[in-house]
Formats: sequence, C-alpha cells, structure tokens
Amino acid sequence: MKKHFSHVAILFFFAIPSFLFSQTKTSKTFQLKDLRKLVRISSPRISPDGNKVAFITSKPDWKEDKTQQAIRLVNIRTKAMRQLTFHREKLSQLRWSPDGKKLAFLAKDPATKETQLFVMPMNGGDAVCVTRSKTGVDSYAWSPDGKQFAFIAQDTVPNPKAIKHHEDAFRVTDNNYMVRKAVQPWHLWVISSEGGKARQLTHGSWSLGTDQGSMSNPAWTADGKSIVFCRYPDVWEGNAWHSVLGKVDVKSGKITTIVEEEGATHPAFAPGNHTLAFMRPRHGDQNNGFAVYIKQNGKITDATAGLARNINRFIWLPDGKNLLLFAEKGTREVMWKQPVNGKAVLISFPDIFLTGKASVAPNGTLAFTANTPSHPSELYVMKSVNDKPERLTNLNAFVDSLSLAKNESIDWKLDGFHEDGVLTYPVHFEKGKKYPLVLVIHGGPEGASTLRFSPLVQLLAARGFFIFQPNYRGSINLGDAYQHAIYRNTGKGPGEDVMAGLKKVLEKGFIDKTKIGVTGWSYGGYMTSWLIGNYPDVWKAAVSGAALNDWVMDYTIAYYQKGDLYFFGGSPWVKKYWKIWREQSPIEFATKVKAPTLIMGDAGDPNVPIVNSYEMFHALRDNGVTTEFYVYPVNTHFPHDIVRTTDVYRRWIEWMVKYLQ
Repeated sequence: MKKHFSHVAILFFFAIPSFLFSQTKTSKTFQLKDLRKLVRISSPRISPDGNKVAFITSKPDWKEDKTQQAIRLVNIRTKAMRQLTFHREKLSQLRWSPDGKKLAFLAKDPATKETQLFVMPMNGGDAVCVTRSKTGVDSYAWSPDGKQFAFIAQDTVPNPKAIKHHEDAFRVTDNNYMVRKAVQPWHLWVISSEGGKARQLTHGSWSLGTDQGSMSNPAWTADGKSIVFCRYPDVWEGNAWHSVLGKVDVKSGKITTIVEEEGATHPAFAPGNHTLAFMRPRHGDQNNGFAVYIKQNGKITDATAGLARNINRFIWLPDGKNLLLFAEKGTREVMWKQPVNGKAVLISFPDIFLTGKASVAPNGTLAFTANTPSHPSELYVMKSVNDKPERLTNLNAFVDSLSLAKNESIDWKLDGFHEDGVLTYPVHFEKGKKYPLVLVIHGGPEGASTLRFSPLVQLLAARGFFIFQPNYRGSINLGDAYQHAIYRNTGKGPGEDVMAGLKKVLEKGFIDKTKIGVTGWSYGGYMTSWLIGNYPDVWKAAVSGAALNDWVMDYTIAYYQKGDLYFFGGSPWVKKYWKIWREQSPIEFATKVKAPTLIMGDAGDPNVPIVNSYEMFHALRDNGVTTEFYVYPVNTHFPHDIVRTTDVYRRWIEWMVKYLQ
C-alpha cells in the first residue's frame, strides 16, 4: 500500500503488462481460461559480452495449481532460444559471473528444502549448489573478481530446545498481529564462488531484511575489499523507513555507516569506481516519490532533483557517468538517461512501455522486459539507449489472435492539478449505444494506472463494459506535488479526483449513468469503500477487495505500524491526531452505503488484515445492504496461485454483470 511496502504489488495481479504484434484478429476475446496461458518474464540478464540474454519464465499449471519455471537463454543476433533448467522451483535473481563463463541463480534445493545459491557453467554441465544455509539465501552478489559471493540469510533460532518445550512467548513491539513467533534478523555472509564454508560478516538485532521481504542487494566496492548494504533498525516492516547504508570490511568485519539519511535503500556502485547511487524518498519525506541520490567525494546530491517525481528503479550505464531511470510518466511507462550531474533525457517509445526489469552489458547493449496495451510482457534489447527496441521473444503469441479492447488516456483538471487515467472501450463498441461503466481503481496509493495490458480490464471489456482507471492524488505518475497531496487527505481528496475523472468520462456520452460500478483491491478497495459511502447515489454495484476500511486498525495490527505515520503526521492514539485518522476511514460512512457490495480478501493478510473486511461486511449487512463476503485461506495480500486468482476475477466480473447488465 505504501512506500517500502506492498499494497502497490497488487497492480501485478490485475494489471499485467503487454506488447503489440499486429496479426489477424478473430471474434475471440480474452477469457478467464486465458489466464492459464500467460507467461511472465523476469530477471532479464544480458551476458558481459552483450551477445545473449538469460531470463526466467513462469507459467501457471492449472491442474497442479503451481507455477512452472525455467531459465532460458536467447541469442540476440539469431533469436535462437534454449531452456537451461528443468523442474526447478522458486527460481529468481539471475547473475552472470564477471567473465561471463558462469550463471548464478537462486532456487529451491531438494536436499536442504531451502532456497540456495546455484552456479551453472555455461560451457556445459549441471548447476552446482554453492550454499548450504540453514535458513536459505534471500539475496546475493558476485565479487568483482568472481571469486566470492556476498549473500544475505536469516539467522537461525538461538534457542530451539526451549521453543520445542513451548518456552516460546515473544514480546510485542512493532509486529503485525499475524506474527506467531519471534522473527530473527537477516545478516550478511561471504562464501567462495566454488562453495565451501560460509563466513558471517554482520551480527546483531538490527537486520538486512524485514519480515515482509524488504531487502536490498549487497554491493561490492570496486576493489572487492568492502561490501555496502542496507541496514534496517530491526526486522519489522513498519520501521523500514529508518534504513541507512552501512559498509563492512570483508577481511576485518569492521562496520561503518556511510549514508546516515534515513530511508536509504538499493545501493549500487558505478562500474569500476567508487561513486555510489542509492534510492531514498526525496528530502526524506515519505509523501514524496523515490529519488536517486549520488554519493561522490563525500558529498550526497539528488541526481534526479530536476525530475521531481517518483523513480521506480535505476541501473548504471557502462560509462559510470550516467544512470538509466525507470518510472511512470502520465499513463505511460518510460525511462530517462540521467547524468550524475546534468539534465535527464527522456527515452520513450510510441507503443512500448518499459517495466524497469533491465540489465546492461559493458558494450552498452540493454536487455529489458516491456509491454504495450495489447500484448503481455516480452523480452527486448537495444544496442544502446539511443537505439530502437528489438523484440526477442513471443512467448504470449496467443494474445495476438484475440480481439482486444482499445484504451486511451483521459485527463482533467482539479485543484490546480492536471490529472489523468485510462479509459478502455468494450471490445465490440458501437457508436450511438450506451454502455455500463466499471471503475477499476489501482492500489498503493503509491501506484499508477497506465496503458499496459490488463487481464481484468480485458475480461470486463469482453463482457461489454467500459472501464475507467483513474489516477488520484497519491499516485506516482504525475510528480511529487501530486503524490504529496494525499498528506492528511487520504480519502476526501482522492475521492474528489475520481469523481472529477468520472465526470470527464460521462461527457463522452457513451455511458449509461444508471449503470456505474466501482471496484478495487487494497488501496483501490479503500477508495471503493470511501466512494460508496460518500457518493452513495452514484454506484449501482461495488467490489471491495482487501480494503483498508479502518485506518486506526491498520496502524494497530497491520505490518505498517508506525510506517503509517507519514500520512497523518502522528499517532491515532494521541489527542492531536485522534480525529483525522477516524474521519478519513471509510468505515465511518458505512451507514450511507446503498450499492450491492462484494467483499473479498485473504484470511492471513498481514498487509490489510481481514478484520477490515469483517467490519465492513457486518456494517453493510446490518444496515440492509446487499452484500456477500468471500475469504481465501492463504496468508497473502492477494492470492498468488492461478486457481484462486481466476476465482477472484470470476466473482469480480460476475458481480458487475449481475448488477449492471
């Protein structure tokens, strides 16, 4: 939902990205069963010689309700592709050795049952398991000479016999209410790239990771003598915004803090030198977007100050003088070439949206995943940042034969802001007809709706709906001022943004004003609950998924804890801030709701605890509102498996069909 955190991650589930290939279309539209065919590409890594790209493919297995993964290698010149791994689980984080002769990756080890670090020789032979961590490996990096790995692993439980004897009470501090045991910190280790005994470099109650997965890759200095890492004060996600950057001497183990500014994450050195880049909320204000800072000659500067907007990711270019930035700009996903000192240059293409998953070779060749409005993510290369993208894969070719909905950007003005969103037409749109409209509101609030391919949107469009995806204040696509405008105005302001956007949509004359529904998941669920309570006569149906309905509850039992404070400035349990937390909570307006409302969520969600949904369900039902509530028995914020994901979409769509058509 918020900075450092994962309400934004829900965008993946109903906004998977895409690419366009023109082929003959048929009358067939995107259907629920097509979700099973979608192939996701991750971890694209170009070889040091710039000739080939390794990447991971993931495809749902409906029968087993699992995900089939493989590492694949594609030749850039010939586009010939071959599969490197078979029957591996939990594949992630591909990394070439500096000399390009080996490929490292993380995968589940059958022997230890944990995720371990493997190395595969590229001249033939099986991958070798390098680590034997008792708790598994979460992140790693090759040393500059390729002789060592730095890796991050969680500490083992210090008192297993006592725990087995049920001496297991743990102290509550800033943990979420789903925690069932004391959580151990994550620390840094080194090991030979040939394997052997690992050596732990850092110790203490502070941590290199959090209970919800926040973690930065370790970064070796160019001389291989030290490693820079992101240091959290403890294991709790709600305190992740206090992170700083530390450096440890590999030989002596001496630790120093090199960036004291809180919120610093994702350290990365420029190729071959000691210039350090890292990310941090601009000026340390969590209501701003992430900026990329440079530490050079002892001085720290915001390299992206001229953009004054959120940056999702960055990588260094080979010259060590320029960065490549990835972010949303309006309803597009673009990149900038950003000099360490100088003005950024926008790099954008008419139909290709860059996801930020990218790597660059020493010769400047760039490999990345990208999408368009009508085709899911594929792998691309550019010979340089000044070249045009070339597509290497067609793993989602089946989509090209379908009749898909067209979408377009739509914009409006409110409160001095230029605001925008995405409007998608019904697949078989006919001028002169009136259509029902469904709003699909993104999560976050630090998220954004762009012109990417979206399975849920295509499914709704195939059923004859217009779909409107508004970007409200707090969204990350329109600059820091717009993102910051949600401060102490988490419901009212964003609600007015959505309603102003809706007015603009209605002006087109295509919409039946008596058939409008509003839907969303996570913060999109919050916005749904807010809108049906504050504009009750507009909506004829609603779907509220994993909705944050009660801000006070979110602060008290979700994993955000004090990580919520930046929205309002102080605790909901002190007099000064008592009122604002409650008056911005959708549950306060539950008695005004009229729209039939479908509520969904995950039973063990630590992000937005399911208690939020129970509150709203009972409030609506007890006030005579038609409502149904379905819970998925998993400990996630949105179901990760194909069977449950399909069920979420099915219920979502059928609810709209039932009440709007």
